Amino acid sequence: MACPSGTPAMLIRDRLDVLFEDDEFVGLYPGDGRPGLSPGQLALVSVLQNLSDRAAADAVRTRIDWKYALGLELEDPGFDHSVLCEFRARLAEQDGAADRLLQVMLDRLREAGLLKAGGRQRTDATHVLVAERRLSRLELVVETLRAALEELAEAAPAWLAPLIEPEWAKRYGRRVEIGKLPGGKAAVTARAEEFGRDGQKILTAAWIACTPPHLRLLPQVEILRQVWVHHYF
Repeated sequence: MACPSGTPAMLIRDRLDVLFEDDEFVGLYPGDGRPGLSPGQLALVSVLQNLSDRAAADAVRTRIDWKYALGLELEDPGFDHSVLCEFRARLAEQDGAADRLLQVMLDRLREAGLLKAGGRQRTDATHVLVAERRLSRLELVVETLRAALEELAEAAPAWLAPLIEPEWAKRYGRRVEIGKLPGGKAAVTARAEEFGRDGQKILTAAWIACTPPHLRLLPQVEILRQVWVHHYF
């Protein structure tokens, strides 16, 4: 198991014990009668998450620092990755729930001395807005492609396997940190073209005559098509 010392997850646990109390988010339990996982724990996973849902669920199962932050026993089996998507959907459906979760987090991090006020930073300058828009579009593109690949890997692994290139595991295996991309504007443009080619390869294969038609109807594949039409064509 990985156990990096001094990680944010462990620091939050050391200072606060519990960041989100279940009582504050009772409305975020499933409403269909299924056994409900702790909304406080799912909220904390969502805050810590810099991974795909599948990778985050794996981290809960295998990483000591995440288990410590969540107050879980070492042998706790965790949960299925789909739980995270369902939790975010409930969070989005309830008016003000996401804002309340964010405010609770900010207040407690400030109280614990983990968040301090900084100086002023103008964000209305044209170059700042353009850079932010460029990075946001690139993050949208790569996350759309990653979601489509994950969906196809579950629905048709044998169909997808021949299309996968060796470097894709590293490129799309986890959430991409676009903000940390070195090389400036030229590197961002090159990466955008790289993502575009990879997505086009999947879309071209999905629309050839011998491909099972149901693959084109998968939700994430349709979103991929729409995003590529909008951003690349």
